[in-house]
Amino acid sequence: MPVSIDTVYQRVLALANKEQRGYITPQEYNLLANKAQLLIFEQYFYDMDVALSQRVGNSSEYGDRFDMLSEKTAPFKNTNVDMAAVNGAVMTLPTTPTLHKLGTVFYNDGTRSVKVERIDGNQAQLMQQTALYAPTQLRPVYVRITDTTLQFFPATATPAYATATVNCNFVSKPTEVIWGYVVVNNQALYDATASTDFDLHASEENELVYKILELAGITLNKP
Repeated sequence: MPVSIDTVYQRVLALANKEQRGYITPQEYNLLANKAQLLIFEQYFYDMDVALSQRVGNSSEYGDRFDMLSEKTAPFKNTNVDMAAVNGAVMTLPTTPTLHKLGTVFYNDGTRSVKVERIDGNQAQLMQQTALYAPTQLRPVYVRITDTTLQFFPATATPAYATATVNCNFVSKPTEVIWGYVVVNNQALYDATASTDFDLHASEENELVYKILELAGITLNKP
């Protein structure tokens, strides 16, 4: 269940008013809300890394921190998504939904899916100069040349690189939130039809309120 954009806004306004820190306009709120959502979302991945390194076999069904973080990120995980376009050995990453973190890349030769290893540009040059370590169809590699494109090595394969033979796993970016409104008697009134709720887990409602207030320059002591 998503977090209501309006519920969070009303709580933010109530706490800002209680602290006598003025009014946060809808435009300001939308900017702060999107920033807060991304900060919380990005923190998941750092916390997962820490939780995984400290994991010692927690047998609790609901108390394992890594499992809880995995549940929160699950709606954003996309698997086996075809490339948006392929031009020779240059792959354009998927654009829908918006890619946030690229995971594993695969090439399917018709009989198996082969993991394509990521390397940097210097490694690519060295590998091609050394026959023993040169990339092959069974051991392909790629260099990320821009935010949206990958360069594959070897440059050719059978079957050829195509949207049907190259896919990837990735984490998508949360949808941009909007507190939509209509103006009545010079007052902004919530319009659900023009609004977009937070994508984050319902348990993040309090954290969103605190984070938005913090970004607005209002620091509260958490109970």
